Amino acid sequence: MTRAYVVSACRSPVAPRGGALAHLTLPDLAAPVLSAALARAVLAPAQVDEVICSTALGPGGNPARSIALAARLPEHVAGLSIDRQCAGGLDALALARQMILAGAADIVVAGGAESYSRQPLRYRTFADGRPPEPYTQAPFTPWPARDPDMAQTAAALARSQGITREAQDDWAVESHAKARAQRAPKAELVPLASTEADTFTRRLTPALCRRAKVLSGEITAANAAVAADAAAFCVVVSDRVAAELTGPKIELIATTTKGSKPEEPGLAPLVAIGEVFRQTGLAASDLTLAEIMEAYAVQAIACATGAGVAPQIVNIGGGALARGHPIGASGAINAVRLWHGLVARGSGTGLAAIAAAGGIGSAALMRL
Repeated sequence: MTRAYVVSACRSPVAPRGGALAHLTLPDLAAPVLSAALARAVLAPAQVDEVICSTALGPGGNPARSIALAARLPEHVAGLSIDRQCAGGLDALALARQMILAGAADIVVAGGAESYSRQPLRYRTFADGRPPEPYTQAPFTPWPARDPDMAQTAAALARSQGITREAQDDWAVESHAKARAQRAPKAELVPLASTEADTFTRRLTPALCRRAKVLSGEITAANAAVAADAAAFCVVVSDRVAAELTGPKIELIATTTKGSKPEEPGLAPLVAIGEVFRQTGLAASDLTLAEIMEAYAVQAIACATGAGVAPQIVNIGGGALARGHPIGASGAINAVRLWHGLVARGSGTGLAAIAAAGGIGSAALMRL
């Protein structure tokens, strides 16, 4: 049976909207990262069968194709753009794995890219001739009553789970502290625009958290991730190709995406995590590392606790609270960080999990 391996993984620095990467177009942001991922795997552009790229705010026109061309990949690489909001970057890896297991490809570059800074202006039009109205967030369900604001869903999750603001702030403080103490290795990062590290990470304190702007309920600007720009890609290959390479090879042993209640997106990853455990016969106690998305601290706390994942193995180098949330790239960033964490240990099993608007959860397991 064919297996799928991640043989290279890298990302750009993450910079808040309007920051160090704001002047870069989506191809400018993503193509250098894609090229670096291939080079670090010692694979030639001509060997690539497909590029799968997630973007949630992108300009349309199949960004994956534009990124592939900007990276000087051969013209036969068509490029596949996907939008599953926050989950898309991890889902790109799942699609790459499925292509390889089906025998449809041997080498797929998969990940995500997002420029909050350069997102297009969007307008809603009407058939009765009213002037178009601008909007920033697309609907995630056909029912407005079941399509709440994301900060409101996080606040509702905190209330339902009994997770206090203090607990959320403590998680955020720790995320920044871990990111400062364990800077991402050079092998993980691809410098862009003279930026060599994540720019948002800072010395966050409980006192600063207490002064943070309230977004909804117990959700504040300190315990919610900021909008950001970044790109991340993994090279996923068949076992036949992996056998010919000398670098690290980490098997992508299970992936899934599951829907849940649209009004409770924060808990959707628990369904996906349970499914990848079921597929593999593994349990939380078998994990060496976990990268669980920190769109909101409450979301990460609820998912780690609900899945039974030991806190000490979750986001050991900090999470999105300490970096930022480039929506379509965030799942891929988690996968990249997980890959490098396992490589650094030389063995182990890792989990990446993320929630998306509309009640969607994605999860993946890697094993070295």
